Amino acid sequence: MPKTVSLNTKCPHCGKSFMDEEFKLHDVASIKLNIETASNRGTIRLCSTYGCYDHVCDFDLKESEIAKFYCPHCNKELVCKDNCETCDAPMIPLTLKLGGKVFICSRHGCSNHFVAFEDLATEVRKFYHEYGF
Repeated sequence: MPKTVSLNTKCPHCGKSFMDEEFKLHDVASIKLNIETASNRGTIRLCSTYGCYDHVCDFDLKESEIAKFYCPHCNKELVCKDNCETCDAPMIPLTLKLGGKVFICSRHGCSNHFVAFEDLATEVRKFYHEYGF
């Protein structure tokens, strides 16, 4: 059985954890973010298992709708200068506790996401140590 990786994320601005131990998806802490679309604002919880796209939102997201994401602690917008290579929507950066970042697409239904490390050797070593690969 393949090993799953649950990503522990935090805000790139204030450094506070996005992990919600009280609200689990697939038996792991969810990633809690504030979300805003053209017509709604609320909270979204993303599955923290890498490769899983399950989520629970306060409102129904429309297919292909682009959302803005905010830190639930400092309320700063989570956005980077890069757009999705698949659909051209803004990418959302989430800092990994172990170092590096995971980027997710802001368009509902797009499955583009990736992990990037700044200091590849050090951060990959921490990643492997944490997850036991």
